[in-house]
Amino acid sequence: MKKLLLAALPCLLAHQAQAFTQETHKRIVIDAVNYMAAHPDSTQYAKLAQYASQAGLTVAQLAERLGQGAYDVDDFEDTYLCGAVTGDCVKAPLWGTLDSIVSYTSYWHFQNHTQGPDAHGNDYGGYNYAKLTVWGDVDNLAATWLKGDHLDDGPGGKGGWFGDGSKYNSYGITEAHYRQGSTSTYSMYEDFETMPFQPIDNLAQYWYGRYLASHSVDALGYSLHSTDLLQPHHTWTTSALNHSGWESWVRDYYDSEHLNDPALVTTALADFEDVPVSDDDIRPLLTEGGDISYSQGGLVLSSQDQNDRITVGRIVIPHAIAMVVKVLNHAMQR
Repeated sequence: MKKLLLAALPCLLAHQAQAFTQETHKRIVIDAVNYMAAHPDSTQYAKLAQYASQAGLTVAQLAERLGQGAYDVDDFEDTYLCGAVTGDCVKAPLWGTLDSIVSYTSYWHFQNHTQGPDAHGNDYGGYNYAKLTVWGDVDNLAATWLKGDHLDDGPGGKGGWFGDGSKYNSYGITEAHYRQGSTSTYSMYEDFETMPFQPIDNLAQYWYGRYLASHSVDALGYSLHSTDLLQPHHTWTTSALNHSGWESWVRDYYDSEHLNDPALVTTALADFEDVPVSDDDIRPLLTEGGDISYSQGGLVLSSQDQNDRITVGRIVIPHAIAMVVKVLNHAMQR
């Protein structure tokens, strides 16, 4: 069975990238900073410029650095899955030497709006193959290939039949960071096909908390990877169903279809509540972004029509930029 899957999966996964491409994540953040610069009276741009100066950066350099942080989250080497038989732990499939193969860290980048609270007590859970209500070939084949595989819990933890090949304590470090007030037991992560991965808003909240503690530019940038919430595949929750085709289309048509139109961003800002300055938790704002992408009805999961993609793109990208503006406004007041 695994020989058949090994032959099939490269064709499927080699073209499966993250929700928005890394380049798109970076552009969204840079465009949010540019929007603030063009609208200093309605944003916290003055404080943003001051923050840049204190960091020894120009505003343009700050935008680049924040955007790079949002980009870099897809490259985190923090999530290893371990073979049920071999016990060997890897950060990506065996065919992951292909540059475009997604790594297992991407499973923390979902917020499933097709389900209610998850096993951890989050209002919306993350990726969990057993809880998917829409899915496709990549989901099914990955779950079959990874059947019974467990999350790396460090040396001396759970192993396979032939030993413990731990590379990193993903449960004790990554999952613990992304728990953010929810509860977990390791038994939840002993079989990939039922793993309730923590949702992306918890990932963002962890890094935003690091920003609040140290005013780190990089931590703030990492938190802005939360724009995945405006990608419908990540709120309807599937690794398949035109996932890669849609994200490539957004990258390719970002400029020519004016997906970042400032007028659309201005309109989109009205769809988000401000986070009270005294609040540390930005997750309610981020979930509003997830509500917006989910409201598109999964159109880009089922359609590759150019006009359908333009319609959805001119909703979700301006809202992604607007959500970043709202996060930066809050961050600059803290």
